[in-house]
Amino acid sequence: MHHITTRRTEPRWGSKASPPTRTSNMDTLTGIKAFRNVVECGSFVAAAEHMDISTPMVSKHVAYAEKRLGVRLLNRNSRTLSLTEAGRVYFERCKTILNDLEATELELASLSTAPRGTLRITCPSWFARPRVAEELAEFRRRFPDILVDIAFEDRQVDLVEEGYDLALRVTTGTALPPGLIARPVRPIPVFLAASREYLKRNAAPASPEELVDHDFVAVANLDAIRFSGANGRIEVSPRIVSRYRSTLGVAHAVAAGIGLAPLPEVFLEDPDLKAILTPILTDYPLEERTLYIVYLSRRYVPPKIRVFIDFLMERLSQSPALEPATVHSSERRRAPAAAGACV
Repeated sequence: MHHITTRRTEPRWGSKASPPTRTSNMDTLTGIKAFRNVVECGSFVAAAEHMDISTPMVSKHVAYAEKRLGVRLLNRNSRTLSLTEAGRVYFERCKTILNDLEATELELASLSTAPRGTLRITCPSWFARPRVAEELAEFRRRFPDILVDIAFEDRQVDLVEEGYDLALRVTTGTALPPGLIARPVRPIPVFLAASREYLKRNAAPASPEELVDHDFVAVANLDAIRFSGANGRIEVSPRIVSRYRSTLGVAHAVAAGIGLAPLPEVFLEDPDLKAILTPILTDYPLEERTLYIVYLSRRYVPPKIRVFIDFLMERLSQSPALEPATVHSSERRRAPAAAGACV
C-alpha cells in the first residue's frame, strides 16, 4: 500500500501566478468618498447626511479603508476628528482621484449633449459695437440653448468671486493675473490721441519728454506711459487732470479737448470721432496690446465655454470693430498704450 502525500505550494509574488486576493463586501470607491466626506464635513454624522447613508455605514467604510491600507487615517475621540500623517496623504490623493473621475464623467456626458446654459462674459466697454452684436447674433443662431449674459465694463473682474465664465481683455501679457488661462487672439493697435482743437491751443509734442507739459485723461489706474525710441525705453509720468472708469468716456473727453490719452484705434475710425481725433508721437511705438480670452484654469472646460472660445477664435479677427485700419501714411504707425492698465 502506497501513501501519497500532497503538499500545497504557495506561489510567490514574483512568479507568473497571481498573488492571493481578498474579497470584501465593502466598495473601495464608496470608501474613498466616505473618507473624503468625513474630513470635509468634519464628522461621521454630517458625512452620512451628505451621502444619504447611515452613520454606522460611513464608519464601516472608513474602518475598512484603514484595515485595507494597514494604517490609521483619523484620530478620533468623542468630540473631535483629526487627520494622521498618513490620513493627510491619503486625503489629498482621494481628492485628486474623485475630481478626475467627476471631470471625466462630465466630459463624456457633454459629448452626447448640446452646449447649453448661461454664459457670463465680461469685456471692455468699447466692445459694445454693432459688429460685435452681429457676431453674438451669429453665435446665438449656432447655439440657441446658450444664454449669453455679457457685461461691458472697463475694470479687472475677478472671475471666481463674481461668477463669470470668461473675460475678453486687451492688455499686455505681463498685466494678466496669475492662476488663469489667457489665450491670445490678436494684437490691438493703440494710439496716443489728441483732438485737433487741443493741438490748436497747445503745440503738438515732438518727443515723449515734452508730454510733461500736457494734460492727460486717464482710464482707471493709468499712471505711466512707456515709449520705445531710438535711444531705448522712455517712461513718462503724465500730468493727469481727469480719470474715467470707461474707455468710451476717455475718448469723448479727449474729443472735448480736455487732454491726451492712449486709445484703441477703433475710436480713431469711429464716424463720430474720426474728424476730431488724431494720433500723435507715432514715431515712438509702445508695448503692444493683445486681445486675450481669459478663463479659469481647470482641466475640464464646460461645453458652453469651449464652443464660445472656438467661435471667437474663428470670427473675432474678422470683426471690423477690432481690425486695424489700413495705414495710409507714415504718421499712422502703431502707437503707445498706457502701462499697467487694460483698455
